[in-house]
Amino acid sequence: MVAFLGVNVGVLAVASALGTAGVAAGLGLGLFGVLSIIRLRSSEISQREVAYYFAALAMGLIGGLGATDIVVPAVLIALILVVMWVADHPALLGRSRQQVVRLDRAIADEGELRFELEQRLGASVTALTVQQLDLVNDSTLVDVRYRVGQDRARLAVAR
Repeated sequence: MVAFLGVNVGVLAVASALGTAGVAAGLGLGLFGVLSIIRLRSSEISQREVAYYFAALAMGLIGGLGATDIVVPAVLIALILVVMWVADHPALLGRSRQQVVRLDRAIADEGELRFELEQRLGASVTALTVQQLDLVNDSTLVDVRYRVGQDRARLAVAR
């Protein structure tokens, strides 16, 4: 959620700032080029980190446009900060987790796989995607999204 909201609000803010500024649209496209370079040239980074990079680039671009009216850039930067804070706040999705799990047996049935993951993780599985089902070596690689109980979520936030 952080990535979707962060990038969308960042694009909105940059487009609004470029629409009121007397600069070429190429400056805004350059922002996306820089983001692509960061994404492609960096070691693997999460979508959450990409959203923070994009938000920082958007705020820098908006702040650096040199607008005569300081109110519009300040409001746009504040909008980005508030949306990122809300989207990444632990109270919003603090119990949701995502992991890639390799099980030591091949499980082709989705219901059985869901049950096995819920037992091993001690949580409620919300979505799963089998990435590899190896019948020869008897293993299953699955991307699982799940919600932990209240007690486990509180312990994770406290750390």
